[in-house]
Amino acid sequence: MQIVTTIAPIILALIMFALGLGLSIDDFKRVLKFPKDFLVGITFQIVILPIVAFIIVMTLDLSLPISIGLMIIAAAPGGVTSNALTKFANGDVALSVSLTAVTSLISIVSVPFIVVKSSNFLGSSITQEFSMVGIALKMALVVTIPVILGMIVRVLAKNLITSKINLINKTTGFLFILVFLAILIEENENILIYFKQAGLSVLILNITMMCLSYFVSKKLVSGIAQQKCISLECGLQNGTLAIFVATMLFDDVAFLVPSGAYAITMYITGFIFIYILKKSN
Repeated sequence: MQIVTTIAPIILALIMFALGLGLSIDDFKRVLKFPKDFLVGITFQIVILPIVAFIIVMTLDLSLPISIGLMIIAAAPGGVTSNALTKFANGDVALSVSLTAVTSLISIVSVPFIVVKSSNFLGSSITQEFSMVGIALKMALVVTIPVILGMIVRVLAKNLITSKINLINKTTGFLFILVFLAILIEENENILIYFKQAGLSVLILNITMMCLSYFVSKKLVSGIAQQKCISLECGLQNGTLAIFVATMLFDDVAFLVPSGAYAITMYITGFIFIYILKKSN
């Protein structure tokens, strides 16, 4: 797993830098202007999503690595591609950007808390070697700092960044593919076995969260555009960040498998979900 361990933090930092390039202070101010929609979205993302994942772990007969791996992907913030898919679905893109930005920044606190607590509860002794503060500091180096640097670069070269934003978004997708290919290369003999173990659990988590957040938020948010946004934010996670956390805490590639399986699943179900929404509206 040496290749993945080496490139995951570098690629994650580049992806988070790209996220910062697309952000402005207005994206954070928007949270204060429309607090209700944001609070509903972030509650689903940070609270309900990990709870649903934990229920799935307790219900299905999963191995310890797959169980903890599922909690890691559930704890991860929304992926940057959720903004693009929200636009494609005619959802509230501004809300999507705000949710992705805020959940990404506070992930240095939320992810260590959720992962360490759930891992200890599930009986893993590996994470006891790591403190939540230590994990948070390592995450800050590859998440928070790159986002801030990206925002600074945007301020200094706004016109250039704005004109290249589509290319930047495509590049982030390519970078994740590199991480996924590295996993396939290093674990090609065992990868199918791992996917068989994790496939059902990630599919249940993904579909449950998109449907639950869509229907429950109906009476809580401003309208259909916000429903679409929140459901896609809950369905599209930052797989690269989840892989980075898994490689930082564990030596066994099995802990990474739910993140990889989820990353593939979420795009398939995401587009199907959008297709159904477009047909029904």
